[in-house]
Amino acid sequence: MSRSVWEREIAFADKYNEPGRFTALIGFEWTSIATQETPGNLHRVVIFKDGADKAGQVLPFSTFDSIDPEDLWDYMADYERTTGGSVLAIAHNGNVSNGQMFATERLNGRPINRAYAELRSRFEPLYEVTQIKGDGEAHPFLSPNDEFADYGTWDKSDIAGFKPKEDWMLQYEYARSALQIGMQLEEKLGVNPYKFGMIGSTDAHTSLATTREENFFGKAAHLEPEAERWEHVIIASLAGDPNLSSYSYESIGAGLAAVWARENTREGIFNAMLKKETYATTGTRIVVRLFGGWEYEQDEVYRPDVISIGYRKGVPMGGDLAEKPAEKHAPTFMVGALKDPWSGNLDRIQIIKGWIDSDGERQERVYDVAVSDGRTIDADGRCRTPVGDTVDVGDASYLNTIGDAELRAVWTDPDFNPKHRAFYYARVLEIPTPTWQAYDSKFFGIEMPATVQMKGQERAYTSPIWYTP
Repeated sequence: MSRSVWEREIAFADKYNEPGRFTALIGFEWTSIATQETPGNLHRVVIFKDGADKAGQVLPFSTFDSIDPEDLWDYMADYERTTGGSVLAIAHNGNVSNGQMFATERLNGRPINRAYAELRSRFEPLYEVTQIKGDGEAHPFLSPNDEFADYGTWDKSDIAGFKPKEDWMLQYEYARSALQIGMQLEEKLGVNPYKFGMIGSTDAHTSLATTREENFFGKAAHLEPEAERWEHVIIASLAGDPNLSSYSYESIGAGLAAVWARENTREGIFNAMLKKETYATTGTRIVVRLFGGWEYEQDEVYRPDVISIGYRKGVPMGGDLAEKPAEKHAPTFMVGALKDPWSGNLDRIQIIKGWIDSDGERQERVYDVAVSDGRTIDADGRCRTPVGDTVDVGDASYLNTIGDAELRAVWTDPDFNPKHRAFYYARVLEIPTPTWQAYDSKFFGIEMPATVQMKGQERAYTSPIWYTP
């Protein structure tokens, strides 16, 4: 049965793949939930660069083959070795893994070693940071000084609702802390296993991959639009505790994967994903570019050839900063963002910095680098004036009378220490807009409970740029 289904699907992908116009990538999902004793979401999406001629020489690797990602990587290595093809894996958001997605121990209980780090770094260049089952960039417990960290937060239990979440687990589930843990492991092992770029995705199981709040068709068929869908269960608790179940009203309107590729082909998109020149959005089509280097000048971000300058003088998102020139004090980042024409204006662009200090401890800081409406950024790098709020919840509407359509900035790290490993990524925030729950409330004429989120700020996350001493 597996063979017949696989051959049918890869034939469809080849039939509808039109290089330069529409790219259909062949892939499958490996759906491990770790162990029955400690269930947790360890799902990966496996994507081939190749067509059916090579992908058809194997069958998808199943959780019935193994629940351990190390065995999945062995399968991928064997595929490349025997077919001459190329393959990568993208881990699902880890917020329902109960501390297992970015742990410092392997699934077999042994410590992470260099061989593990090399395999994971080789085969998992990207991470799905946001999707229907919540947002996985940051958590307010881990980032108490980040007022935007509590977005689409799922933190009750594992994916099966079997065991409640404990605070210690959170650091091993969210992208920002995982990037820091990766640098700590690199200091010990010489290889960073968690040096990933970022994408978003839907995780929809409806064949209707809608991502916008005003047109959200839910995660699964029983969660398509109807008056009561907000209260339906997405994932029931295996422990029988309804407080550990996940409900439709907790879901967010999915996400999108954005790839900066030179051409719309399998090879072009796959190679760009390997380079991590990608970013995630929470569902709207925000456009963002990030470059890092040592020589960008303040006015260059406004030049018409800004992209050429970005590559010529530095590296794009997903890259590594070149060795620091002796005469340069700190790296400089050039960032620009455009709003989705059919969504909210932009509130601000932020640079998120994470680093490992001289004591080997994890540190982070958020900097506002561009803000809308003529607001000011204080000397400490933060804008304390909110963008405002035009949302009419009852009407499920908003006005683009606040915010800007475009923001750009050149920013130099004021707190740079050349001895510290660091990463930098951009976070772009829209102004507040209604959630899908608000649109449902208006359309079906129902009143949502106070616990339901009726408005939020859509956002984008770029892949990081790393600095290594």
